[in-house]
Amino acid sequence: MKFGVLSMNTDDGINPLTLAREAEDLGIESVFLPDHSHIPVHREVRYGGPKEQFGDSPGDYPREYYRNRDQLLTLASMAAVTSTLNLGTGICLVVQRDPIYLAKEVATIDHLSNGRVLFGVGGGAPWNLEEMRHHGTDTRTRFALFRERVEAIKEIWTKEQAEYHGRFVDFDPIFSWPKPVQRPHPPILVGGRGPTVLDRVLAFGDGWMPGDWDDLGWLGERIAELQERAAEAGRAPVEVTINRARLARVEDYLAVGASRCIVQLPTGADDEVRRALREVGRVAESTNA
Repeated sequence: MKFGVLSMNTDDGINPLTLAREAEDLGIESVFLPDHSHIPVHREVRYGGPKEQFGDSPGDYPREYYRNRDQLLTLASMAAVTSTLNLGTGICLVVQRDPIYLAKEVATIDHLSNGRVLFGVGGGAPWNLEEMRHHGTDTRTRFALFRERVEAIKEIWTKEQAEYHGRFVDFDPIFSWPKPVQRPHPPILVGGRGPTVLDRVLAFGDGWMPGDWDDLGWLGERIAELQERAAEAGRAPVEVTINRARLARVEDYLAVGASRCIVQLPTGADDEVRRALREVGRVAESTNA
């Protein structure tokens, strides 16, 4: 089992470069960061995720959602102070980013880190509609846009002269370097757990990254379905990463076929974060002994 951590990467939390160095020293495989450009002041739909850490939030999002540093700039900085730690987007909101720029940014990090990017991607949550709209995204067609942007990014990464012609993404042949170090490209981990997410994993992903789920029977059935469909398509088994995993359930995740756990770190004092990091390192060492 691979073990990673998810940091909310807030501007008033632990220094991310310190976090990266200490995670690497503890033998933790990866660090993942979230992706929110902003939080709209006025929203139609209330936050739908875990509500444990609202703190002094000015709205119904947990406080840390308001304070994220930029995902890709932080990962690039982490790459500069580490040598083995994998650098994950958890997730990258592709529907809010220009695909040509995004392809170059992620390829640059992969190039400078000597192939350590894990590209987690998603189409945005239903309680995140206003943020997407501010980027010009029609939320009714966001999953079609999501697919086209990921496909276009893969073309840019793998072709000397890349072009893409879709409904939402359309460009004639272009040159774009650097290319990623990883071949054919960084692993694309498709986030989500909706009814059609496995279709997206099989269409353009290399792995599935669902969140933790109380009903592990359901999760095991979905993983079994994914692997059966991958085999029917002539593909190797698909790697499954559990986002916001619980350390107490590691054996259960292994039993249903997951191969990576990402544990969310607290956003409190540095000492609290370090204690959580050490616990992840301890469980990783004992599980893989």
